[in-house]
Amino acid sequence: MSAASHLELDGTGLTPRAVAAAARRGGPDTRVTLTPAAVKQMHASVDLKETLLAQEVPIYAVTTGFGDSCVRQIAPDKAHELQRNLVLYHLNGVGPTAVQAVTRATMLIRANALAKGASAIRPQAVHTLLACLSRDILPLIPERGSVGASGDLVPLCYLAAALIGEGQVLHRGTERPALAALRDEGIEPLRLAPKEGIALINGTSFAAAYAVLAAADARELAFVAELATAMTLEALHGNASALHPFVHDNKPHRGQVHSARAIRTLLAGSRLATSFDDILVRREKLAGRGYLQLNERIQDKYSVRCAPQIIGIVRDTLDWTESWLGTEINSATDNPLFDVDEAGLHLGGNFYAGHVGQSMDSLKTAVAGLANLLDRQLALVVDEKFNEGLPPNLVAPRSPDDPEAGLHHGFKGMQIAASAVTAEALKQTGPVSVFSRSTEAHNQDIVSMGTISARDARTVNGLVREVAAIHLLALAQALDLRGVEKASHAVRAVHELIREHSAFVAHDRRLDHDIKAVIGLIETGALRRAAGLGDEDFAEGRELADVAPRG
Repeated sequence: MSAASHLELDGTGLTPRAVAAAARRGGPDTRVTLTPAAVKQMHASVDLKETLLAQEVPIYAVTTGFGDSCVRQIAPDKAHELQRNLVLYHLNGVGPTAVQAVTRATMLIRANALAKGASAIRPQAVHTLLACLSRDILPLIPERGSVGASGDLVPLCYLAAALIGEGQVLHRGTERPALAALRDEGIEPLRLAPKEGIALINGTSFAAAYAVLAAADARELAFVAELATAMTLEALHGNASALHPFVHDNKPHRGQVHSARAIRTLLAGSRLATSFDDILVRREKLAGRGYLQLNERIQDKYSVRCAPQIIGIVRDTLDWTESWLGTEINSATDNPLFDVDEAGLHLGGNFYAGHVGQSMDSLKTAVAGLANLLDRQLALVVDEKFNEGLPPNLVAPRSPDDPEAGLHHGFKGMQIAASAVTAEALKQTGPVSVFSRSTEAHNQDIVSMGTISARDARTVNGLVREVAAIHLLALAQALDLRGVEKASHAVRAVHELIREHSAFVAHDRRLDHDIKAVIGLIETGALRRAAGLGDEDFAEGRELADVAPRG
């Protein structure tokens, strides 16, 4: 079993990119186990819990009520039933059901958090969770109902309910009763021991699941924006000198430098893009005159010239976002926590998803900026006033006496749609983390809203993909009109892939199916791979310049 398909959980070594990859591959394609050290630590925390129960110490959410009801203590022999009731009374989620990748990521992150061994939950419970993951038994989790503290109580209750055989699940793609699915797979439903209900539901795993997937999608979109910028430079005979290392070495934000290098690499071998040096060779000289109207622009508009500075913001935001998420998914996020070394019980608030909320509020704003960038580039490409001699709206050229002359409008409607979707993406950038609501009898009197922010980041990513797909279709059309055989090696490969799914627009026709197809090429990474950057290189953070030929 390769490292890519086998994850060992100990609560410390899981990465956001590994979670995203495993969640999208599907449970049967990824083996997930607990390390022996994690199992040992988990047993030790359970033993400490049992000792404290025998001493009739009031343990929050084990022998006391929940939240504001923490002043009500119960006898230890009632603790089993209390945990089951905790799960059942939170089954009140609303809205659409989370997609399978989100559910898988949630299960994986929750298992890893519990593997830290601070939650007093038996390894058996986590083994049951991982067995469901590997056999494709996925709880049906409504998206809405979490305020992001006290963790994702409502969504995670659907996970816990599945493990105890309650409710409905998606079993190998078919919706079924959870109990029937467990029995068919030979999995014994859990009887929740004291603390195990709260351990399963009191955490940030649902928010973090959306966040790690949003971060992975945003990284893909950053590359797509670099690809679109390279294609725009070629379509407009743009000046690639703005990508020169000297420019970016003098403002060396890491993401900006990365983006400039990526676009330069994508343009390697292009006979369509130009440079300042080329323009100087072609220019008409003053020859003693006091004024001269140049026949070429010596620099491009901001949406082309400043693209690395704009895309670089996304890349730099991703760097610290993924660092924060790495900490989040390797944390014990429930309450209380059991300190085996000191035989202590600690009440805290690690379920507060503030870092998730803040990072997603920032990420979605940066990613929405990509929609703005691509929409502005598209406006230049389709407009005959700015597109350096391409036909208006990229219509196929016709002679004036052609019977169809003047009948076609090419990409005019596509540009309108891109503007609409861009506006929607930008509208979604309002911060969610500031909308704290006091709830649960004012016990949860300040909350993170991290889950909603992470879901919003997912939504913005989807909108930006739509804008990017429209722009890429227009760019493919522009390059056909310009002479795609003169494009760079990488761009020609991408153009060929797009043309496998969308024909040249010779006559006005519907393009919604074409857009959907290119969205799929973005989502799956197919465009990136066509350009020369494979999945493993991408996952490891290697750059196109390190792996692609400069042919």
